[in-house]
Amino acid sequence: MKANETTGRPGRSGREEQVDQRRAELLEAARKVVLERGLANTRVADIAKATDVSGGLIHYHFATKDVLLTEMLRAASVDDIRKLQDVADSPGSSVDRMDAVLHFYLPEEGDNSGWVLWLEAWAASVREQALRNIVGELDGAWLAVVERVIREGVRSGEFTCDDPAAAAERLDAMLDGLAIRYTLQLGAMSRRHFLEQARIAAAREVGLDRSAFPRSR
Repeated sequence: MKANETTGRPGRSGREEQVDQRRAELLEAARKVVLERGLANTRVADIAKATDVSGGLIHYHFATKDVLLTEMLRAASVDDIRKLQDVADSPGSSVDRMDAVLHFYLPEEGDNSGWVLWLEAWAASVREQALRNIVGELDGAWLAVVERVIREGVRSGEFTCDDPAAAAERLDAMLDGLAIRYTLQLGAMSRRHFLEQARIAAAREVGLDRSAFPRSR
């Protein structure tokens, strides 16, 4: 099949590329508006204003506001999962990779927007099945990655753990709780303290002393 002369990608027309780009711009605008106003208070008019387009153009790409917001969250989920898998596949020992996964999980210093977005999604998913599915996919992917890192550490002899799946589940639940507290109670917990608690919990789950993980970074 001949590649498109403009993009170099097989089977893609310039029009299709423009549509994809416009949809991506609208999804990013929706993400920013949700972070500012919350899922419940976000209107199509707000997203239209943020992108300087008409509400009709938004509805051309997304039939309803709910479809737009659901696709925005799905895109964010896919991106987070891809980044997490890349982190878990990074070079180094199993301890190094586990520590890298813990770092990825923590909100960035001074920027908790990612966690704010998912807290919004969690709350809305109580009543919205489509959102519940997306949140479940992200949580399932996180559990699978942590379990894989633990299993690989057990196989290499670095970790001792009789039930990697259960260990991953416990670690996930603890980190979720800390992340919620860190995000909602600004200033009540430092990122360094969050990371220290995460390392202590991870070390216990894989049969290591806390000293096996870095002291601070």
